[in-house]
Amino acid sequence: MRRALQLIAALLAIGVMIAWAATGANCGWTKTKTQMKTIEPVTGLEQIRWEDRFQPGVDILAAALLGAGALAGAACFIKPKTKSENTPT
Repeated sequence: MRRALQLIAALLAIGVMIAWAATGANCGWTKTKTQMKTIEPVTGLEQIRWEDRFQPGVDILAAALLGAGALAGAACFIKPKTKSENTPT
């Protein structure tokens, strides 16, 4: 059980970091809309358009890493099995 919690914590931490980096590694807060600048072809003026796009920020990264740390910490409080508990009677 102890090793399983440590493995889950490690996989959670690695998975969240990969997902955060794959979605743009937003170093600010989580955003649900992104500002897109476009140039109008006729007038040449710059327009700002808002696009619905989810970008997880450091708040989600920190929360997930804190959860992974809590799982790894909980694994420290589980007593390892002794040889007498492993042998069937």
